[in-house]
Amino acid sequence: MSIWSAALLALFVWWFSTGAILWVVKVADRKGGSAGWLATLWGLPMLALGVYGFLSTLGDMSAQGAVLAFLSALAIWGWIELAFLTGVITGPNNYPLPPNTPEWERFIRAWGTLAYHEMLLVFTLISMFLVEWNMMAGNKFATWTFAVLFFARISAKLNLFWGVPRINVDFLPTALAHLATYFRIRPLNWLFPISVSALTFATACWLERMHGAETQGQIIGFALLSVITALALLEHWVMVLPIPDEKLWRWMLPAPKQPTPKATTLKGGHHGL
Repeated sequence: MSIWSAALLALFVWWFSTGAILWVVKVADRKGGSAGWLATLWGLPMLALGVYGFLSTLGDMSAQGAVLAFLSALAIWGWIELAFLTGVITGPNNYPLPPNTPEWERFIRAWGTLAYHEMLLVFTLISMFLVEWNMMAGNKFATWTFAVLFFARISAKLNLFWGVPRINVDFLPTALAHLATYFRIRPLNWLFPISVSALTFATACWLERMHGAETQGQIIGFALLSVITALALLEHWVMVLPIPDEKLWRWMLPAPKQPTPKATTLKGGHHGL
């Protein structure tokens, strides 16, 4: 596999997996009831494959091993995100933000909206590091991929909390509609320059490691990390620049549910006069 093939693979998997998860979430949202739980349960084989792929590639230093490790990390990440977007694993607070809430309380309430999900991500990342360390694994690309996604997600959520110019809430399911009240629209915040600088530096580091790699497996692995980190950087810039990123997936999602017309109460007597 060439570097360009790896880059195209990472780009396609990022686009397709995001669209697939959004599609499942939208369908479950339209059906309502226990559809979100069922979708999460039906997604468990994806989690199992991700865990199996992670464990089976720890000693595989080939290019194929790097690709499978990368895909395994995305499978684990994808199931956890599915569980979050369906409302199965979120947090203890599922209420909108009350008006005039002090900033310190706003932060605590915002943490409560996704606490269980974030703790699951932290537990998963630590577990991957510990397994990799105990087994003295040579193939660390699954853990590094998950780590990039984790820290990029934390950065994105903090930027949404402190405020960015553009926030797209069109893909938020009903179970997470309250999250929009915790976002803030403002010209810019102090964290954004730090976020994009860190992601740019990380991308450059992966590229430098790729060019200095000695084996094909390392070259492909660092190429995949470079692309996924660059995509995380792009997702940050989308919060500021007028880039219609939602068009990448809107065409493949089911049409939004039409609201039920509200009954109109006529003034006057029963005859409507």
